[in-house]
Amino acid sequence: MTDKDSHRSIWSHLLRTPFKQDWVDAGGVSTRYIQAGPADAPKVVMIHGTSSSWEAFCATIESHAKHFNCYALDLVGCGFSDKPDKPYEIPVYVEHVRAFMDALGIQHASLIGVSLGAWVAGRFAVTYPERVDRMTLLATSGMVVNKETMNRTKGVRGNAVDDPSWENIERVFDSILFDKKDRIDDLVMVRQTIYRQPGIKTAMNNVLVLQEPEVRERNLVTEDEWRTVKAPLLIWLAPDDNPDYLVTGKRIAEVAPDARTVEVTGVKHWTHFERPDIFDRVNIAFLKGEDVQP
Repeated sequence: MTDKDSHRSIWSHLLRTPFKQDWVDAGGVSTRYIQAGPADAPKVVMIHGTSSSWEAFCATIESHAKHFNCYALDLVGCGFSDKPDKPYEIPVYVEHVRAFMDALGIQHASLIGVSLGAWVAGRFAVTYPERVDRMTLLATSGMVVNKETMNRTKGVRGNAVDDPSWENIERVFDSILFDKKDRIDDLVMVRQTIYRQPGIKTAMNNVLVLQEPEVRERNLVTEDEWRTVKAPLLIWLAPDDNPDYLVTGKRIAEVAPDARTVEVTGVKHWTHFERPDIFDRVNIAFLKGEDVQP
């Protein structure tokens, strides 16, 4: 007999949580998002990684919605949001997040960003500091140009849209999740559905421009820019992930005025998904302005 408690799915994480999924016009981009939590609670905006979707935060929403008004969106060109045919450099994502917040009347919020989402959050905080309360960064990106990492990202994502077989989609998660048991069928199915959409190859080419060295270089958030970020930062470090993200996270923690780190082993990009027992407790305390105790 299968232990039902061991069955993990996107839906199992949302069963006990009042939420809504909807689309909103964010600066002309029809934007898919999920919202959960009391309307009068402090707001949190969750920003996913490269060519992902709000489901990346499925394991985070229930816990955080008990304390915050949570929003997780599909970035422009990603998930089931619109995919206008133009290169998606970091300012494009930043303006999309700003337009999303404007459309929903979010004057300021804490940001949770994963990988590309952490990069976007950093640039957002530099551009719109008055709109950022606190920031949680996982698989922190946007300070390193590593051709090997970029080529691998282009190859895996390109293969997945050229041939969105179950096997090719599973490979996308090789760099995201440490433990194969966490690569649940729901996540593969959602990503496969996204990668089977009409026009997805053009959209993916627009997403992957940041994997070109000269494009990436001009989009980096520099150390001097991180020094201007006054919002408190919580940076999650994963020694078992690609070292690019460990190096970036540690360096930002050294130069940003108000930063602290938490190190977790046995995870890759998605500490919040692989170790919600640690992430939820520590991150909620941080977002509430309490002492962070790993």
